[in-house]
Amino acid sequence: MWREISRIGKKLVDNGLVESHFGNISVRVGNRMIITRSGSALDEISENNVVEVRLDSTCALDVIASSEAIVHRAIYKNTPALAIIHAHCPFAVTMSLLARGEVIEPADSEGQYFLGGIPIVRGGIGSGELATNMSQALASSKAAILYSHGTFAIGRVLDEAYVMTTQVEHSCKIKYWYDLASRR
Repeated sequence: MWREISRIGKKLVDNGLVESHFGNISVRVGNRMIITRSGSALDEISENNVVEVRLDSTCALDVIASSEAIVHRAIYKNTPALAIIHAHCPFAVTMSLLARGEVIEPADSEGQYFLGGIPIVRGGIGSGELATNMSQALASSKAAILYSHGTFAIGRVLDEAYVMTTQVEHSCKIKYWYDLASRR
């Protein structure tokens, strides 16, 4: 499984959706999850950069798991997700800062079709508040944006979560340019 996580991590970095040492990726395996370790470079993942932790409670390996493990746990408990990607997509972060409400409405037809309104979620990084808020948002959406921080996207497999991540960033980029051009 670490090879799949590594493949997706490289794609995220290569496409500018995350800087190397930021973001995290996980996959659910039964009542456990395999998640990237804290501080791992997503474009250099090896089997030493992932850790397997429990879903039902914390465990000793949580100290080396991503600081967002609490959020991933809550998402797995409250959604049908089997894969999660947390990225720091620059246009999604920018649009969360510029948004006047709690949802970004895509201007592009693909974003409207695949995403609908993109929820903007609040909460401290790696906090219980964020875990609750993000898992609630993703119970009815495939992706959401953590205000001023980045995206969380879910899927049945990592490739689906990756596509949702790229769609959020694409839709936010189009909306940014559209809003900018509309102000003339």
